[in-house]
Amino acid sequence: MNGALVIVPLTDRVGARAAGEIGLLARAEWRDTLRHLTGQGDDVYLELSAVTFTDVTAASELAAAARRLGTGRRIVVDRPPSSLRRALGIFWPDLTAIEVRG
Repeated sequence: MNGALVIVPLTDRVGARAAGEIGLLARAEWRDTLRHLTGQGDDVYLELSAVTFTDVTAASELAAAARRLGTGRRIVVDRPPSSLRRALGIFWPDLTAIEVRG
């Protein structure tokens, strides 16, 4: 796979499973995926256990997507890489529309 980003939709709820790296080369795909998913009107689930790295811009795109959600909606991030966890904790610690699990 060489770090390439692979994103597949979840079949049981609004969301996606991603694998690889979310950085400069995958930025547009990540941003487009988040826009598509957050436009569907439900909570969004991201399974990221196979993501090995995210840059700060990827975290920023996630935060921006969460801010676009309507009241009461959230993005649930399951098993993100430590790089994403750190960026969210440092730059967006009070963003309650993102729930990190695992």
